[in-house]
Amino acid sequence: MTVSRVGLAVHGGRAEALAAARAVRAWCAEHAVGCSDIDVWQEGARHSAREEVDSAGDPDLIVTLGGDGTFLRGARLAAENDALVLGVDLGRVGFLTEVPATAVREALDAVREGRIDVESRMLLTLRASCRLEVPTQMEALLRYGRGPMLPPPRVRTECVAGDDWGVALNVTALNDVVLEKLARDRQVSVGVYLAGRLLACYSADALLVATPTGSTAYSFAAGGPVVSPRAEGLVFTPVAPHMVFNRSVVAAPDEPVALRVLQRSGRAAVSIDGQLRGVLSPGDWIGVYAAPRRLKAVRLGPTDFYGRLRERMNLTDAPAALADGDAAPLWPVSTPPPDDLAHLALPPTPHDAPRPS
Repeated sequence: MTVSRVGLAVHGGRAEALAAARAVRAWCAEHAVGCSDIDVWQEGARHSAREEVDSAGDPDLIVTLGGDGTFLRGARLAAENDALVLGVDLGRVGFLTEVPATAVREALDAVREGRIDVESRMLLTLRASCRLEVPTQMEALLRYGRGPMLPPPRVRTECVAGDDWGVALNVTALNDVVLEKLARDRQVSVGVYLAGRLLACYSADALLVATPTGSTAYSFAAGGPVVSPRAEGLVFTPVAPHMVFNRSVVAAPDEPVALRVLQRSGRAAVSIDGQLRGVLSPGDWIGVYAAPRRLKAVRLGPTDFYGRLRERMNLTDAPAALADGDAAPLWPVSTPPPDDLAHLALPPTPHDAPRPS
């Protein structure tokens, strides 16, 4: 696979990330591959994804060095440029990154030699009743890290805009879109529509729409389901709702989720993958739906999502279950699957084992 230019998204506050970045630059120099740092925290105003990838020379591979937060930054850039993204794992509880820092050179060799799988992941985008902007006084209160927050989302001019359908915003979310209260002493009241039909009006701390990838992030913390990242769908989860029905709802990938701030509600903040992007007033709305573009994530082999879930969430076995016998081993399969199971995603088996007759 040809790699002509690499873009680096580095967690600059971690020594191991800086060391891994030096290894990536050295590999690029050895293989005559262009390499540019993509620092969205440059001094001055925060830049859009389009501005960042343009300044980096349109890389066809984005390498992120950090945890899931750094990967989300890289994913936003990769989706903008339809580039591959490779996550180098320096985090603690993340699910998105792929390889340890010690194996970064081997991973780049695998990409260059085509010994990879490219995993296509669902992204979210949205329309809104108005352009999203953050009041200047809020930006001063919420600033963190080494620079200001992201700029207001641009409008996708190629999309039809109208009073009923709002404006199409040039944003993508790999994890989630969140509508949350601004005042600590007042919940936000929101009408929630799935596939154009009213589900219910909620009073809650927040309401979020997650991808399957994002099901293990904020949605999980709010009691939502764990969804395989290979699945397709939108996960709607209320956060601390003041009502009896507090369950998540999983919608089909072609079923949009719309959130309308009710007239007597307080104002609500819109966050995309953890970044505050705007504030809505009563009467405003956002509609969240599957984006036409997909994230292309580099995988060096089959992803053991459920093994990672057990490890990262420190899952333990029920004492009563262990009292009934020994701990369960790995799935005890040593022969290839029969024909009626050959299409299923199962752990690999020895290639030289005879097929059942």
